[in-house]
Amino acid sequence: MSTKKIAIVSGHILEEEATLTLAELCWRCQTPAETIIKLINHGVITPQEGTSSHQWRFHRSTLIRADKALRLKRDLGVNYAGAALALELLDELEDLRTQLKRFMDV
Repeated sequence: MSTKKIAIVSGHILEEEATLTLAELCWRCQTPAETIIKLINHGVITPQEGTSSHQWRFHRSTLIRADKALRLKRDLGVNYAGAALALELLDELEDLRTQLKRFMDV
């Protein structure tokens, strides 16, 4: 009898223009508002608009970044500051790869 491995992939479909409220972001990330606020306080994510939590609107791409930070925390035990640093370094690495690709294409 053979055994097959199945990879489970999850993701989010993002609309270009729509934004998320704090409640929608919490629902999509399956986490309480206090956790999202901690991500904001540590610079992991930033509201696109609004001055108070009731007015906050987040770009849909924030969902991906918040999800990455929450997985770092859950799977690797990284604290919020560590998640912010890790995501910043990953962003920088991606920028460097993009620059290198442009340089190599010239």
